[in-house]
Amino acid sequence: MSTTRLLILGLISYLQPVHGYDIRKELMSWQVDRWASVQPGSIYHALRKMTEEGLLEELGTERAGNRPARTRYRLTPIGTAEYQAMLRKYWWDYAEPQDPFLAAFAFLPHLPRAEAVGALRARARLLEGWVKTYRDSTEEWTEHKPAHVGWQFELTMVRCEAEARWCHDVAARIEAGEGVHTGENLGADDAEQWRAAIRAEYGEPVDDEDE
Repeated sequence: MSTTRLLILGLISYLQPVHGYDIRKELMSWQVDRWASVQPGSIYHALRKMTEEGLLEELGTERAGNRPARTRYRLTPIGTAEYQAMLRKYWWDYAEPQDPFLAAFAFLPHLPRAEAVGALRARARLLEGWVKTYRDSTEEWTEHKPAHVGWQFELTMVRCEAEARWCHDVAARIEAGEGVHTGENLGADDAEQWRAAIRAEYGEPVDDEDE
């Protein structure tokens, strides 16, 4: 929700006064559903919520022909202060990207060795394909846009390239025999050793009611 708020507040600061429909259309053209997990429906919900909180001001509605009425928004002084605070927070803070792959990778030993190698190399090819798409399309996507938009694409490409190299590297380690995989020596003893390591670091389990 915080990313959605920042994107909406920032865009309104550029375009105000602006219709909610235009905010949604512009953000979707940025493909925010892919890199910021912002879904179209959440944009209108956020607009209503931030209006209730006094961050945004409605400037009336307009209707063109048979189209639905559209509300125009602008930032309030409180909304401007909130936007500036959030903008600087995300510039100076770091949050690790949330990728379901990391959760799956935590259970790497449950994949057969050959399947793990194949999956990592397939992921690397997927990432390399994205890099090629970004590189081939950057000029078209950034035409008539500020220079920093192109720099944002560069960051995405660098991240994809780095992860692709990592995938190839780990696949090679697995092929070389490193690690333990299902069907090899992963059994009850390994699970008990894992539990013992957790107890050694965090102590014996305690029921929530006893805390």
